Amino acid sequence: MAKKKQILYPVLFMLIVTILYTSVLAFINESTASIIKAQEELRVKRSVLYVLDLPVSEVDAEVNALYDGKITEKQSNGRDYFEYADNNTVDGYAFLFSGTGLWGSITGYIAFNPDFTEVLGIDFVSHSETPGLGGRIDEPWFKEQFRGITVNSDQSIIVKPADGGTIDGITGASLTTDSVKKMVNAFIKDALTFAKEAKL
Repeated sequence: MAKKKQILYPVLFMLIVTILYTSVLAFINESTASIIKAQEELRVKRSVLYVLDLPVSEVDAEVNALYDGKITEKQSNGRDYFEYADNNTVDGYAFLFSGTGLWGSITGYIAFNPDFTEVLGIDFVSHSETPGLGGRIDEPWFKEQFRGITVNSDQSIIVKPADGGTIDGITGASLTTDSVKKMVNAFIKDALTFAKEAKL
């Protein structure tokens, strides 16, 4: 009987502690779900504004006001995209894209001018590349060099020093740079086809 009690008490104690902590975690998760969702939406809005070369404020209310006033979320042929219009004139389109990097998937946003002849900007929002090496794709100096690149159906992104080079690669991360080049070029071709089919 004494042995049964010795075994029963620790089991009951662990059961009570597990239920208590699970309940606390469930409560925290439920009570912060709306905050997390709002922050994720703000992150998307900031990224879309950034790739469209619009000012990105640190003030959430200003981000929401600019986004809501200039950006319209649309869908065509099963694809979601963002239309930027000012004074009823379309000034650009932004898209979510993803591809495979060196260590995993890379996700970002890319924007084009209205006639899809120029990249307005690019932003990498999720990746698992090596910090300090391939992870530098989300640094401003790397992203900013995509602005103004001429779009063509063959190859828009060319890593210097190759002929016609359009971007500088990341030192020590040539495989990540090459992955970014391939995925962006592939998406640009896809976007050109989509724009033609959707009559953007």
